[in-house]
Amino acid sequence: MNSTAFAAPGLRNTYGDATVLDGIDLGAALPLLRTHTTARLTQLKRYLRGDHVVAQLIRFALVGGASNIAYVLLFTTMTAVGPLIANIAGSIVSTAIANELHRQLTFRATDQVSWFAAQWEGGGLALIGLAISTAALAALEFWAPGLTETAEAAAVIAVMAAVGGLRFLALRGFVFGG
Repeated sequence: MNSTAFAAPGLRNTYGDATVLDGIDLGAALPLLRTHTTARLTQLKRYLRGDHVVAQLIRFALVGGASNIAYVLLFTTMTAVGPLIANIAGSIVSTAIANELHRQLTFRATDQVSWFAAQWEGGGLALIGLAISTAALAALEFWAPGLTETAEAAAVIAVMAAVGGLRFLALRGFVFGG
């Protein structure tokens, strides 16, 4: 006799070829679960590859995360030449990467927008975003100089999210015509 045949109720018991968990035949349930999960993942992939605004926004955020990783890697690699030069190089390279990924993946505009146009217009929007976020943070420091670190961090996140949202809308509406 199998030693698991005496397991407590609710635990996994094995009887012959069938695996049972609280009266559910897992041998029959697992293929159904796999099929359902595979179908849902296929549906999700199809949704994320679509051209509707939510799918584009998700891809936009993923591209932003990837370009931030590229920035950090380049910045940390170049810190020996100084943080200012490392920051400028990281910003330029990560912005160029993001603009190209937005052209190819986020908005699928390779047929409508050239590489140069994407870099020129996307780079210009990045500079405008930098100016807006810098001005907003300077205004915050002027009007609310005594914020706690947590409140200041929340404000920075809110400003960056707003600038990112405006950048998404500008790229979608004006640069890539999504």
